Amino acid sequence: MVERYVMSVDQGTTSTRCILFDHGGRLVSVTQREHKQHFPKPGWVEHDAMEIWRNLERIAPEALSHAGATPDQVAALGIANQRETTVLWDRHSGRPVGRAVVWQDTRTDSLVDELAARPNADMVRERCGLPLATYFSATRVRWLFDHTPGLRERAESGDVLFGTMESWLIWNLTGGPDGGVHITDVTNASRTLLMNLTTLAWDDDLLAFFDVPRAMLPDIRPSTETYGRASRVLPGVRIAAALGDQQAALFGQTCFAPGEAKCTYGTGSFLLLNTGTEPVRSTHGLLTTVGYQIDKEPAVYALEGSIAITGALVQWFRDGLGLIASAPEIETLARTVEDNGGCYIVPAFSGLFAPYWRSEARGIIVGLTSYITKGHLARAVLEATGWQTREVVDAMNADSGLALKALKVDGGMTADNLLMQFIADVLDVPVIRPMAAETVSLGAAYAAGLAVGYWADLEGLRRNWHRAAQWLPSMDPGRRETEYDCWRRAVERTFDWMKPGNT
Repeated sequence: MVERYVMSVDQGTTSTRCILFDHGGRLVSVTQREHKQHFPKPGWVEHDAMEIWRNLERIAPEALSHAGATPDQVAALGIANQRETTVLWDRHSGRPVGRAVVWQDTRTDSLVDELAARPNADMVRERCGLPLATYFSATRVRWLFDHTPGLRERAESGDVLFGTMESWLIWNLTGGPDGGVHITDVTNASRTLLMNLTTLAWDDDLLAFFDVPRAMLPDIRPSTETYGRASRVLPGVRIAAALGDQQAALFGQTCFAPGEAKCTYGTGSFLLLNTGTEPVRSTHGLLTTVGYQIDKEPAVYALEGSIAITGALVQWFRDGLGLIASAPEIETLARTVEDNGGCYIVPAFSGLFAPYWRSEARGIIVGLTSYITKGHLARAVLEATGWQTREVVDAMNADSGLALKALKVDGGMTADNLLMQFIADVLDVPVIRPMAAETVSLGAAYAAGLAVGYWADLEGLRRNWHRAAQWLPSMDPGRRETEYDCWRRAVERTFDWMKPGNT
């Protein structure tokens, strides 16, 4: 009997990865290719969408070749993607109108201030569950209109299309200018500032607020559904799932019940809590977002805490300060001391995300004395990730009324045992890492396989999940709260650093 697989594409911020999974959720082959990061001006971050498409053209056949497989052995393809990165392209030529504007890009900060000053600005969060911030897609589209002559008119006529990365890749896979399918899924649409969180449709009032024409927008579809078949790269393969990368990780961690949560620790970190089939409106600085939607079933919602700088702080410690030669060395250095020596590092390099959303904040180191060594600084770097996680979990518990009982974790930073223990200590709940490290890719594969019957149901996916490691809390409660108070006082000192005209 010929083996059949599910293919997953994880189109991330720094690279695109293609993985084949078997029925047990085991990784069969993996290929990956990085793409260039463009920084044309301070605060600007861009990608070449054509480069990313060409990378997929190369790595998808390679993944099949490594497994000795052919496209007809692929039951379905699922795509996970960097969520808010914005691509505009010409429907007829298939060429982007410019580089993609990446989710990290902050060029729209003055536009966001201008929009926030409007008398009807509160309507935005009410309709879509998101704050007005540079993080999301609609402000990027509006900025491109304002700075590219004739672009709005081309969009109004339907000659220019908008999408996030999964839309761009699906359109190209299904034919591009020759009949490509222009769709997005509910999780990615929920990150644009343009989708009504209740109706799961583009909202006329939000489109008017941001002045984005409906003609350029993709159709919104469930996260698991056969959108079409590939006509290029993987001929005949069903494209059956799309999810934003963090929602894909939620799915890959099998957080299918309300109250189950995962945190992905990478360059930044993203904590998602399943809140069930009713959206929970945050009053504590979190994002209300769609977790996933399986075919025609009701959507499952999530609360999200987005932390801008976690792994990036370790990279800065390595590359900016030169205090370690490789990222894993930070754990060894941090273990040379018993505690942080009273030193705290708040990494507000480009403002603070959840739960504060303070774009004017900037990073600080507090508590410096002559006693502090590079070991204490290393420990403070790791602890910054733990305390930021604690702030997000506190906000989630307050918003949802669901007390977190355990946290499933994934991402590169989970290899740091000292950090994982510290997170368990400051949250006072078990922290659990699964056997499968590639939870984003696995989640996209699970969703696609579910859509075509490769996996029968959610319980079957749960049976594939296996624990690799667990950390249990052991910190004295008094110490936990004393140090948390110090952390919060440190955070307050980052506020209001950037003033108008102060760059």
